Parts: sequence; structure tokens; C-alpha cells
Amino acid sequence: MPDLTKNQSFLDKIGIPSHLAWGFFGVLLFMMGDGLELAWISPYLVEQGLSVQQTAVLTTSYGVTIAIAAWFSGVLVEAIGPRKTMSLGVIFYIIGHALFVGIAIPDLNYGLMIPTYALRGFGYPLFAYAFLVWVTYRTPQHQLGKAVGWFWFVFTAGLSVLGAYYSSWSISMIGHTATLWSAIFWVLIGAFFAIVVNRDKFEMEVKSSEGSKSKELLKGITIVKKEPKVGIAGIVRVINQASQYAFPLFLPLYLADQGISTSTWLNIWGTIFIANIAVNLASGYIGDKFGWRNTVTWLGAVGCGVFTLMLFYTPQIFDGNVFLVGVVGFLWGACLAGFVPLSALTPSLVGDGDKGAAMSILNLGAGLCVFVGPALVALFYDLVDTQGMMWILAILYFVAAILSRFLKLPEEEGKDEVVGKSA
Repeated sequence: MPDLTKNQSFLDKIGIPSHLAWGFFGVLLFMMGDGLELAWISPYLVEQGLSVQQTAVLTTSYGVTIAIAAWFSGVLVEAIGPRKTMSLGVIFYIIGHALFVGIAIPDLNYGLMIPTYALRGFGYPLFAYAFLVWVTYRTPQHQLGKAVGWFWFVFTAGLSVLGAYYSSWSISMIGHTATLWSAIFWVLIGAFFAIVVNRDKFEMEVKSSEGSKSKELLKGITIVKKEPKVGIAGIVRVINQASQYAFPLFLPLYLADQGISTSTWLNIWGTIFIANIAVNLASGYIGDKFGWRNTVTWLGAVGCGVFTLMLFYTPQIFDGNVFLVGVVGFLWGACLAGFVPLSALTPSLVGDGDKGAAMSILNLGAGLCVFVGPALVALFYDLVDTQGMMWILAILYFVAAILSRFLKLPEEEGKDEVVGKSA
């Protein structure tokens, strides 16, 4: 049998589809620009005169538009193609960001801040998630787990790491406002590489009639009825990162009571995402070797559930030992990456014509995380305190583990039927 790897490039061998390499690089730069203010915009606006409640409403409005754009990203790719969808994301981002920074912030016009920041929220899901759909269509099945692992690597590295490090330097050098304006530069450079320099051809026939485009958009809803497993995958995706957006609201307060300062917590939080980025890649390889569904169930859902509880009990049992809490946080971040194979598993549950719709549901789950986590805290924290919140989040992970067992590929369903008949 011939060795099919001999003619592969280095990029293909490590899991990056070489024909899409510039797209991955573009997503890294785009997300760096998009995420450079995430770690400091809320306290900065409070310093300027807004209340904490006002900044919370602002970020919630941002989360709503992220969820909407994430939902439609996949079907828009099938309706108008990935390049046009990604270009729409760039346009939404630049218009929203320019109005937010140029008009709303200088006058602290809260009534204008909400719609402009919300408009900006349409940007990255249409850009990044549309590229993810592109990857799922144009990557061979045997390489898909690794490829989506690399996608989440560049996505998270740009959003949560490079953006934060760049801001820490640029704020001290050029100030907050100039740093915000510089985001447009990084977004445009990223878009140039992902849309223009990336010459890969998306082979799917683009629907031209208005009726067919509307039908494709409706697939983002009807796919759940046609393929209920896609809906289950969407629920698992929501649970995946809900705690990521819930933890910062209450966990630093609890750790402070255990003798761990907020600055130390921020270092732990950074360590969590270093682990997450590293294992984003590894989970693609693990998923390809041991099965996507198994990786999501055991490394992702069960692992996150266990380490969520340990994040609460470790500081109590070991008297606020920073090293041990950091280790537990590191392991939680690693397990969070165990959900990466969902991006390969979900589109593989359906036929070629429905992959974009399936990814839309998965992307909707990714968008819903942004405000589902805080909503859980708002609903339950006063009733159950930190311990109860950690148990609620852990139980959700264990529910996700159960739900993920239903995400069987068509060939796995066929094997089950054969076994049942032979029995």
C-alpha cells in the first residue's frame, strides 16, 4: 500500500491543511485585534464614570449579537460563500468599533455605547466561525480533528493571549484610546491574509436565487428537527464554556477569602489558558486516535466536572495553597480543550449539504456561552453561594458527558445495528 504521507507538506503533517494556512494566520491576527480590550475595557469604563451594572449590560448586549452572528455564520457560508461572510464580519466590526471608540466613548454616551458595541459583536463570529466552516468542508476526514484543534489554537491565542499581551504594552506606550484604534489595524491585516492571501477555492456551489438563500438560512433552525443530534451537540457546546464566563464573576471573591489575592488569581487564569491553548492541539490528535466522541465525553465533560469541584475544595483542604490551586486550574483549562473535537464531530453527523447548518448550531452554542454563564450566576449565586455554583456547573458538565454519548457518527450507528441483528 502506498505511503500517502510522502507527498504531504510539513503543515499537513502537523495537522494544518496547507491550502488554508494563510487563513489560520489571518484568524490569529484578526482575533488579536478583536480581543485586545477584553481584559480591561470594563474597569476602564468604570474609571471613566460608568457603573459596574452598566458595563455588565454593555457586555451582555455584546454577547447577544455574538450568539446571533455565530448562529448564522455556517448557513451564510452555504448561502453566499465563506469570503463574503468573512468580509461581512470585517465590515460589521470596523463600523461598530469606529463608532464605539470615536463617538460613544469620548462623550461617555451610554445610549450609543450599547448599540455600537453590540454591532461590533457581529464581527468575529462571522469572520472566524465562517472560516471554521471553510475548514470543515475543505479538510480530509482523517485530518479534521487536528485541523479544528489548530483553529481553536489560533483563535484562543489571538483572543485571550496575544491581545492581552499587546494591550499591556501598548496602553503604557500610547494610551487606552490609541490602543483601541489600533485594533482596526490588526483586524484588517488578519482579514487580508485570511480572505485575500488565502487562495483556497471553496468548491460548494453558491446558491444564487433569493429563495434558495432564504432556504439555506432557515436550515440554521430546521436542522435541529431533521437531525436532533445536532441540537444535542449545540447544548454540549453551551455547557463547554459557560463556566469560563461564570468563574470570573464570583471565584476571585471566594479565593480572596482563602488568602489568594486577585492579582494571583489573574496569574492562575492566565495559566489556565496557556494549558487550554496547548491542549487545543493535543485534543485534535487524541480525538483522531481515540475517537472524537470519547474525547469530548471523558477528557472534556468528565474532566471539567471533576476539576470544577476541585477548584472549590482544594483551597479549603490545603489552606489556600497557590501552587495546588494553580495546578488544578491548569488541569481544568486542559480539560476545557477536550471539547475541541465537537467541531469535527458535529458536521460529520450530517450529510455534505447540511454541514454549514450543523456548524451554525454549534457556533450558536459558542455564542450563547458568553451570557449563559453570567446568567447562571445572576440567577443562583445569591441562593446557593460559591459552593452551590460550583456544584451546578460541575453537574452541567456531567450532563454534557451523558448527552455526548448520543453523538454517534452514521458509521457507528450502522455498527450498532449490525451488532443488534447478530445478537
